[in-house]
Amino acid sequence: MLVSSKELLLDAQKHGYAVGAFNTNNLEITHAIIRAAEAKKAPILIQISAGAIRYAGLDFLPMIARQAAMKASVPVAIHLDHGPSFELVMKALRVGFTSVMRDASKLPFEQNVAEVVKVVEAAHAVGVPVEAEIGKIGGAEEHVVVSEREALMTDPDEAAKFVEASGCDFLAVAIGNAHGFYKGEPKLDFDRLAAIREKVPVPLVLHGASGIPDEQIRKAVERGICKINIDTEIRYAFATTVRAFMAENPKQIDPRKILGPAIEAMQAVVERKIELFGSAGRA
Repeated sequence: MLVSSKELLLDAQKHGYAVGAFNTNNLEITHAIIRAAEAKKAPILIQISAGAIRYAGLDFLPMIARQAAMKASVPVAIHLDHGPSFELVMKALRVGFTSVMRDASKLPFEQNVAEVVKVVEAAHAVGVPVEAEIGKIGGAEEHVVVSEREALMTDPDEAAKFVEASGCDFLAVAIGNAHGFYKGEPKLDFDRLAAIREKVPVPLVLHGASGIPDEQIRKAVERGICKINIDTEIRYAFATTVRAFMAENPKQIDPRKILGPAIEAMQAVVERKIELFGSAGRA
């Protein structure tokens, strides 16, 4: 069933688990996500990024995700991931997203607040919750020294001021996480996360969770993370499975036979994450 993400994340916050937010770029990934959620009886978010919209079209990919959500036996929200502009967020609202993110985290604090306030006013008017971000979640390939890494992380006091000033419903935080595959083992700052949780009343979001060790994910959930984004590990499962199939079946040209095993591989990734996040059986 198609729902708002707010009810999902507030329940996660109340009961101490996290909802998985899984990025899709096409029909096959969408099938894998929904099938995994139904198999594990878990609420989920299907996320669509600006890049996915450019690739698959605003008229097509959200429609596929919405149709899948409406037919699903579990609660599913359709979320705009890292909305780069007010204009794209408005387009997302018009085509039926039930959750949006306005990512203005690269802007100075006051400008970030101002950008999120605009989106909050528009989205709340039609009952859609808004995710925002404070701190800088970089790519895993970025090499920064400790002092610089510290400067990029979310400040607990700033986070509290930001949520109060912007009116956002959820907050993505930078605590040592990064997008893409990590170079070496990531080290999340759990003391910082605990301090943010103490000062910020809204559900907290962890981006760049692909590749973070399971034990660190569990600790992050225990300390207040309610939404966890996964994209890279799903892509990796897709690509490696297709490569392996084609290596074994070089004359195969039927896309259904080529992509079918990839759906199963991606579903397995999503199911494992759902179990890890504690959201299995929460639908």
